[in-house]
Amino acid sequence: MRLRYLSFDLSEGDDGVTTLDALASTSADEHAAVMAEATQVLDWAWQQFPHGHGPLDEGHDWHHHLHTRVEDGRWHVVALTLAGSRRFVDAFGAAFGEAAD
Repeated sequence: MRLRYLSFDLSEGDDGVTTLDALASTSADEHAAVMAEATQVLDWAWQQFPHGHGPLDEGHDWHHHLHTRVEDGRWHVVALTLAGSRRFVDAFGAAFGEAAD
């Protein structure tokens, strides 16, 4: 699957949790397309790991935060953060072609 607006940065914490962060800032005209991509990513996660959503420290495979806001009255900002197990991150990388090292 190809993403046009969301590009994920990967970081690994000392606790073994990997975080994938994406941020898009667009005009109002492109906001719906960004939200469609965020929905695509979350739909994939729910389909591939349907029982794995929740706090990772409780044994779940993935968790997410999605935030939107409007800045300066015109820029629509979408921030999507996924925290995942190694298994989740590997599957994410295979599906979306993002670096999952």
